[in-house]
Amino acid sequence: MKNKKSLYKTIWRWHFYAGIFIAPFLFILAVTGGIYLFKPQIEEIMYQDYYQVEVQADKTTPQQQVDNVMAEYPDATVTSYRPGETDDRSAEVGISLDGSSYTIFVDPYTANIVGELNDQHRIFDRVEEFHGELMLGTWGDRIVELAACWIIILLVTGLFIWFPRKKKRAKGTIIPRLNQNKRIFFRDMHAVTGFWLSLAILFLVFSGLFWSGFLGTKIQNTATNLGVGYPPSIWTGSAPESTVLTKDIADVAWPAESMPVPESTDQQGFIPVSINEVVHTANETGVYPTYEVFYPSTPTGVYTISAFPPKAQDEVTMHIDQYTGAILADYRYEHYKPIGKLIATGITIHKGLEFGLTNQILGALVCLGIIAIVVSGIIMWWRRKPDQHLGAPIAPSVLSSKVLIVLLIIFSLLLPLLGISVIVIFLLDWLVIRRVPTLKRIFQVQ
Repeated sequence: MKNKKSLYKTIWRWHFYAGIFIAPFLFILAVTGGIYLFKPQIEEIMYQDYYQVEVQADKTTPQQQVDNVMAEYPDATVTSYRPGETDDRSAEVGISLDGSSYTIFVDPYTANIVGELNDQHRIFDRVEEFHGELMLGTWGDRIVELAACWIIILLVTGLFIWFPRKKKRAKGTIIPRLNQNKRIFFRDMHAVTGFWLSLAILFLVFSGLFWSGFLGTKIQNTATNLGVGYPPSIWTGSAPESTVLTKDIADVAWPAESMPVPESTDQQGFIPVSINEVVHTANETGVYPTYEVFYPSTPTGVYTISAFPPKAQDEVTMHIDQYTGAILADYRYEHYKPIGKLIATGITIHKGLEFGLTNQILGALVCLGIIAIVVSGIIMWWRRKPDQHLGAPIAPSVLSSKVLIVLLIIFSLLLPLLGISVIVIFLLDWLVIRRVPTLKRIFQVQ
């Protein structure tokens, strides 16, 4: 019985401290993620004047639209072209000018420019950047990934604490007690909500980790090295031996990010094919209408068509020779191996796209639930926090439990950043906290 109580206190202690330090990041992820879910609807309202055009009898060619943009911005370099997916939608021409990226909206019927937007001013791009990397670049990406790893620890320890050990009653376990005192109300809001959302939160964490900068890249590389990446059938000829990855030149679906980029035929003095031919190829091969064409940036570069649509099964990544217009690689959902299909679908669900409005509403409910869990947890802690220490239970070291040691090792091997952080925590505990009386009192160390 004593060992069980010690184990319970130890796990509660880990849950407590993980919650204290991870709560701000969990709150940020829930708020930014909940907002991003409704990007299509909100952007449709925000950029209505740019998106909507009057339907007419005939459209101009993509090349005419691009030429008109270049006439207006002669010092710019065209980087991408996106045809409108519906008859009343404008086309978009991406340009680079004076070190900044712009999207120029063009009426496909008249080739007239209807608007200009500095990509740095796209609100949802900033929301996505804040959600994925706290707008801190690589360091922010690692911080968010580390927080996501600790969310898994929070869930596992939280479910252990939640599990009823005496009478198995629905109230307080799977049904919140709303007519009790405030302590019970906030406890149930925290614990019961956490139970019901545990699988959804785990899904969001893992689907997000798959396209993180550290673990996501490791998974991609491992999949490729194990021969489950890119089947020979997607290439025209042999697979290229290239150090340039598709994610380096275009925004593409996760399974195609580490795909090597082929080179265009070296045609000295030849003129590249027009964007008309590339768009024709995309339409003739059934690429989903929301695709974007990325221009080659070097003499041996390629046009890259990227369809990153709402449903994963419509994803396409295609490389086209800039001189001959030949398809050099055509990589689609049907070519993905099982792990690629699983991760691609997980990402589109994570972003609220796969199942349309239903996906968005369910995702928003999960985000609201996460916010409720964080807020109720902070309120519970603040209401009972002593003046002299943070309020965690005194418990033996995790090293005293073989079960916890094994679990930490397993988690650390699967999630390297978590493993590094655990080592840092033990070093801080051993070298600093236990040697400074004030810190020893605050953290309630035995």
